[in-house]
Amino acid sequence: MKTSFKLFLFSAFTFLVTSCGGKKEDQDFGTKPTTNEEKSTTDDAFPLAEKGKEIFEGKGTCFTCHKKDVKIVGPSIQDIVKIYKEKNGSIVTFLKGEAEPLVDPSQYEVMKANFAITKTMTDEELQSLEQYMQSEGK
Repeated sequence: MKTSFKLFLFSAFTFLVTSCGGKKEDQDFGTKPTTNEEKSTTDDAFPLAEKGKEIFEGKGTCFTCHKKDVKIVGPSIQDIVKIYKEKNGSIVTFLKGEAEPLVDPSQYEVMKANFAITKTMTDEELQSLEQYMQSEGK
């Protein structure tokens, strides 16, 4: 029984890693170009956001399950930021695996598999991810 459970967990983790990894295609159809004034305001409010974007779209593989304004596998960035703000929660603490899920507890098991990635990140990288999400979640 224990072997079957371990095999199931390994298979689920393997599926999650392979299904959430992929290439991001740049498609800016219908998006409004950012002006320098808007960019500088965002840069001032979230100085680590650009680094966070690189992590979100790169080694964090967050983009495969989270989009700005639509639920894919996980909740949208806007929903995450809104709920964490309302509940005065810390995205960084959650990504460290040190806090309960606030947004969609039913998806927690799926997200928990990604803690293998986020737990290897530095505090600055996690803060960068949080700032990027906050900059996108307005």
